[in-house]
Amino acid sequence: MNGRQLVAKPVGMAAGAAGGVAFRSVWRRVDAGRDVPKALDSSRSWRAVLLAAALQGAVFAVIHAVVDRATVRREPAVQEESRSHKHK
Repeated sequence: MNGRQLVAKPVGMAAGAAGGVAFRSVWRRVDAGRDVPKALDSSRSWRAVLLAAALQGAVFAVIHAVVDRATVRREPAVQEESRSHKHK
């Protein structure tokens, strides 16, 4: 396990937990204080279930991108340019 992974794991777990709390809070505002619908809950509409799933996916995708970007090893721009020229 490299240094990035050692940092990314706990940061990712904490960010994921915070994202879950944030998602539930946003959902309660979207759906008048109701809990997040479960996919198998037949009392909730397709619209509510799919909207919740899409919103949850978006929140966690953003969190994943933030954690990845925050823990990526920065390299000099010159090295990045030379890499991009090799692939052309």
